[in-house]
Amino acid sequence: MNDAKEEIKARLAIEDVIGQYIELKRAGRNLKGHSPWGTDRTPSFMVSPEKNIWHDFSSGRGGDIFSFIMEVEGISFREALEKLATKAGVELTKYSGGDQKVAAHKKRLSAALELAAKYYQVCLTKNKPVMEYVFYKRNLNKKTVENFRIGYAPMSGHVLVDFLKKREFNTKELEDAGLVNRFGGDFFKGRMMVPLMDGTGNVIGFTARILNDQDKNSPKYLNTPETILYNKSRHIFGLSQAKESIRKHKFAVVVEGNMDVISSHQASVTAAVATAGTAMTEQHLKILSRLTDDIRLAYDGDEAGVNAAERAVRLANDLGIYLSVIDDYHGCKDADELIQKDPKLWQKAVEHHRPAVEWLLNKYEERYNLRTERGFQEYSDTAKALIANISDSALRERYEQMVVKKLGISLESFRAKELKVTKHQLKKIEIPPDVRTKKPTLATKSLAALIQFAKIPPDPDLELPKDLDPDEIKLIYEEKYADWDQAKLTIEAADLTQKLKHDQRDLQKKSLQAALSQAEENNDETKIEELINKLNDLNKQA
Repeated sequence: MNDAKEEIKARLAIEDVIGQYIELKRAGRNLKGHSPWGTDRTPSFMVSPEKNIWHDFSSGRGGDIFSFIMEVEGISFREALEKLATKAGVELTKYSGGDQKVAAHKKRLSAALELAAKYYQVCLTKNKPVMEYVFYKRNLNKKTVENFRIGYAPMSGHVLVDFLKKREFNTKELEDAGLVNRFGGDFFKGRMMVPLMDGTGNVIGFTARILNDQDKNSPKYLNTPETILYNKSRHIFGLSQAKESIRKHKFAVVVEGNMDVISSHQASVTAAVATAGTAMTEQHLKILSRLTDDIRLAYDGDEAGVNAAERAVRLANDLGIYLSVIDDYHGCKDADELIQKDPKLWQKAVEHHRPAVEWLLNKYEERYNLRTERGFQEYSDTAKALIANISDSALRERYEQMVVKKLGISLESFRAKELKVTKHQLKKIEIPPDVRTKKPTLATKSLAALIQFAKIPPDPDLELPKDLDPDEIKLIYEEKYADWDQAKLTIEAADLTQKLKHDQRDLQKKSLQAALSQAEENNDETKIEELINKLNDLNKQA
């Protein structure tokens, strides 16, 4: 596929592709403009036509035309490749080799799902009771129903299967698309249908809601099983409809359910999306971070909501994302119910959000009785573990001050409190099974530029990635440091080194936690003890 990438790059000028999203002006050999993520006041987005690369100094992002489309559209590499291939007039099947069969199969599944969505839409218009449910009971208007392509799956057992087979789709294709049940009939029957779409608006599956809430024998929602097109750990519901609004308003609202998203869009909060359940994954955050660094969680304040927020905070810190929580529902249980009560209350709730860490600390205070010795200790332990995830030292101290004021102790004694990891705590830690090295940050690239071009001696205890793009590193040095004197460059390098060492410790901690999780699953007591000791030693260095 590298040949296809190079052919697309040869046919498309990077300034033309990026120029469709932001206004670029000539600045010497390069082009300059404002960040598409709205993170700068003065133009800080640079494009180098000679090197065929871009770099956004305000957010630290950079790369080629593929990474730009991935970041600005919030889509995967494959989706960006297909989008740019269409623009360049490149036929990808000529380059796919052994993947050609898989690509063709995916195309067939996508076509079957698209046709199924259209079929369900037509079925809705022909069923008056269902239309009454959608338009009157669910209170959805025509624009919303069309925007989210809402339809209806008939009760009959084989109507969709028969419809698609007449259009030359075979049973294997319908099974792989998640449209067939184990008996060979329709997977969805007698339900309101909502298509699941990828970031570019292609149908990849469905979520289906029962029409009668009194039916206790059927699950309220039935989703497409995971397929080669639909992966719930990556899929973000409503992203194709919300991404323009997210870019424009510079924030995203993550609600708990798909109907919350639909109602929110109808209530003019069009930056709303949802993940499958409340579990936020690293992939979800990475996709959203391409569009904004301000993500607002509309989670319940129950145990599940608190756990989900804790996990999201840990992941967001590593990606440099600001998380806040919307929790003023005016007595309603969720966003959808609040919108039904008064859409303007939901609009106000979205604006009055609280920092996620502050929200969690308040929830801990509700959970533990600080007047008891045990509650005091559990609150301080839990709060310290949460605050330890914050990499920004000033922000970390802000929350430390909040906690010590609540506990009535000194900052020194709170910091001196040893943060120990026990087997009991380990079971509560949700760790992704594979811990990958973070994408190089602007600090990493900037330090590499200083070492290479300002001849600053590297710190022997800090290892920088070896696969940094040399053209991007040179662009950073030329635009940021070319006019600095050696003394200023040396101070900058020392500051960057200190920050990256802190980040490196965080990554080591994350790796140890992942290994601990695996050891716990294997009941390897020796390994557990060894890793806990290493993690406690690392905590002492922080």
